[in-house]
Amino acid sequence: MISVEGLKVEFGVKPLFVDASFVINDRDRIALVGKNGAGKSTLLKILCGQQKATEGTVSVPNDCRIGYLPQVMILQDDTTVREEAQKAFADITKMKARLDKMNQELAERTDYESESYLALIEKYTTEHERYLMMGAESREAELERTLTGLGFLRSDFERPTSEFSGGWRMRIELAKILLQRPDVLLLDEPTNHLDIESIQWLEQFLAQSSSAVVLVSHDRAFINHVSNRTLEISCGRVIDYKVKYNEYVVLRKERREQQIRAYENQQKEVAEMKDFIERFRYKATKAVQVQQKIKQLEKIVPIEIDEVDNSAMHLKFPPCLRSGDYPVICDEVRKDYGAHTVFDHVTLTIKRGEKVAFVGKNGEGKSTLVKCIMGEIPFTGELKIGHNIQIGYFAQNQAQLLDESLTVFQTIDYVAKGDIRLKINDILGAFMFGGEESDKKVKVLSGGERSRLAMIRLLLEPVNLLILDEPTNHLDMPSKDVLKEAIKAFDGTAIIVSHDREFLDGLVTKVYEFGGGKVREHLGGIYDFLREKKISELSELGQVVPSSPIGNKTVPSPSEPPADQSATISKAMNYAERKEQQKLKNRAEKAVKESEAKIEKMEARLKELDELLMIPENASDMTLVTEYTSTKKCLDEEVEKWEQLSEELETITQNIESR
Repeated sequence: MISVEGLKVEFGVKPLFVDASFVINDRDRIALVGKNGAGKSTLLKILCGQQKATEGTVSVPNDCRIGYLPQVMILQDDTTVREEAQKAFADITKMKARLDKMNQELAERTDYESESYLALIEKYTTEHERYLMMGAESREAELERTLTGLGFLRSDFERPTSEFSGGWRMRIELAKILLQRPDVLLLDEPTNHLDIESIQWLEQFLAQSSSAVVLVSHDRAFINHVSNRTLEISCGRVIDYKVKYNEYVVLRKERREQQIRAYENQQKEVAEMKDFIERFRYKATKAVQVQQKIKQLEKIVPIEIDEVDNSAMHLKFPPCLRSGDYPVICDEVRKDYGAHTVFDHVTLTIKRGEKVAFVGKNGEGKSTLVKCIMGEIPFTGELKIGHNIQIGYFAQNQAQLLDESLTVFQTIDYVAKGDIRLKINDILGAFMFGGEESDKKVKVLSGGERSRLAMIRLLLEPVNLLILDEPTNHLDMPSKDVLKEAIKAFDGTAIIVSHDREFLDGLVTKVYEFGGGKVREHLGGIYDFLREKKISELSELGQVVPSSPIGNKTVPSPSEPPADQSATISKAMNYAERKEQQKLKNRAEKAVKESEAKIEKMEARLKELDELLMIPENASDMTLVTEYTSTKKCLDEEVEKWEQLSEELETITQNIESR
């Protein structure tokens, strides 16, 4: 599909890579890996034609369509979410206009037997068939599936894009690229702005897509699930491994061990040659042999060993004071923004030494609860911070608080204490500030570089409660490994807000799920949590909970009044009234359960239809599209009915309890 031959890229004295040759085939799922600065993003730009290589050729067929998602792009703010996403169908829209024009011409003309009329019919038929093959009739359903898969609510579709953060607008751009159905997808860090459920949806989409994919990502689990081939940029070369990422890691280790052995043998041979030359340089009887050795030495090509990341470096937090047994206790905590309730009835206890994860869709209140714990925003309810707590807090805005007049090295040198000061250069190297990078002024650093620097500072401060809000967004895999190992060895307590499953795996022992204004506790690691959701047949976090098949709502679970209230209720309510109220309650409960059963059945069918419509040959099947649309409409109506029934049930229950 795309052929790359003899590619060379130079930006300075040392080229990024040379003699890169490979072919991107149909349905390839390529993970493009290498250390930061190796040239991954540059290679993607060359493949899509945005940048030229110093040497070499990139051959792309004329009919090959390429979709490219860069890390950063200029975003438009003058449309709604739906209108912006519909721009993906620009070609289909133009084709529809041409078909309408031809159709009108056919209706107006009367020369039915003429050659031009027959030619017009043939042209219209061909164009119309092509129009249907492109899935034009199902594009709105596909648009909605894609946007909801990437985390948007249907109520968001008509909102202006200017109301969304940069991360959400990047999701719109990703949706547009996916909707265009390009032959080759080039994705540069697509998961940076996605939460766990959106990443899972994207994994499934790419697995079922007919497009070839070239992917750069620091999310190890994501690229391993998606990839079937790995291209590594290392030592200025592009090495092709015909395996998925996890298998590549094993092969790379073996390759490096072979390189080390070959390098050691070569160095031994070189040393022996040099020794021979030095010993017999001035002996006439050995002059011929000496010259031979010198020529052999000149011909030797030094063996390069693949660059080594610093993930093997061990970094520990400095010793800290022992905190109280319960660093954080929440009791009936609630947070409202105007009429909108972010969450309520939040009751949780985090014990000393626990490592816990906050997960859920963006906007469900994870960062909001963190700000409540930090005391940055007001709330209702009771929130206690334990005795002797020293909090280390990392959020995106922490990077903006750095002193811009200092260098990277000075920033760390000022907070490092004791023996750790001897390892500052190693630490900076582990977080991509090695060599001359450490002499840069903070004011010239990018947002991502500042975030990494703020993270290093936090690693060196003596704290006993760590609160990390999306700490891995700007870290590569070696840096994430260093951070993960440091947190695992940390004696204190840690709260981690993250969508990075690989980072959370083996790190946390408890998961708090945010969704529908509630916070639910799940014991176990992140994959225990995800398996639990799968067993419960939940396709998306925060959309459905075990107690109800409805999105983020929880069915009111009325209970009989406590025993100590029974006498009071009996006195205030005669037998007939109680019997009538109980009948109403029973009928309401039955109606709610029947509605739930209908919703569950329709959601299951919608899931089946989604999977069928993901198959390219089914995309233009109008029977499936019609069934999907009608089922979705019925589901929405049933959800509204369920909400009304639940409110009625809650009102009846409150009436019984208040009497």
